Amino acid sequence: MDPPTSWDSLRKQARKLEAQLDEQMHIYRKFVSNKTGNANDNDLEPSIDQLLKQLQQVNSQMQAWVSSGGSEIFSHTLTRHQEILQDLFQEFNRLRSSYRAKKEHASLLEDFREFDRTRLDLEDGSGSHEQALLSERASLHRSTGQMDGVISQAQETIKTLMFQRSTFGGINSKLSNVSSRLPT
Repeated sequence: MDPPTSWDSLRKQARKLEAQLDEQMHIYRKFVSNKTGNANDNDLEPSIDQLLKQLQQVNSQMQAWVSSGGSEIFSHTLTRHQEILQDLFQEFNRLRSSYRAKKEHASLLEDFREFDRTRLDLEDGSGSHEQALLSERASLHRSTGQMDGVISQAQETIKTLMFQRSTFGGINSKLSNVSSRLPT
């Protein structure tokens, strides 16, 4: 091929890949924002990654073409295609990170829910009436124990305050005695 046709074919190929990437990124963006999808959505990441690599190869070929003596217009066109590629890479990496974070968050939530269900199953046992009564009795026993602890703490506080009162009363009488002996 002669040079203009070669440049034109590279530019058309770059535009075609950019259009495909825009379409794929739009679908992937919706998939990530909605967190819903089907099995085909899992194929989006490798597909987008492959298209980005192809576009990068086309840009490299265009760079070689410009380096071998292309005009300034070709250089500006190449710069624009490189900027588009960079923007697409950044957006894809941002979306992929967001999607993985959402997947990890959902996984952690599911693990917590499973743990909570298991804990409730262990606490509830078979769900029988007797088990419910035993659970209620244990809860009352725990509450009674906590109340006894609070009452004991209050009684100790009263004893401490009464001791402090008698100590300060003794100190007050001694200070009064000392002040009466000293000349004014």
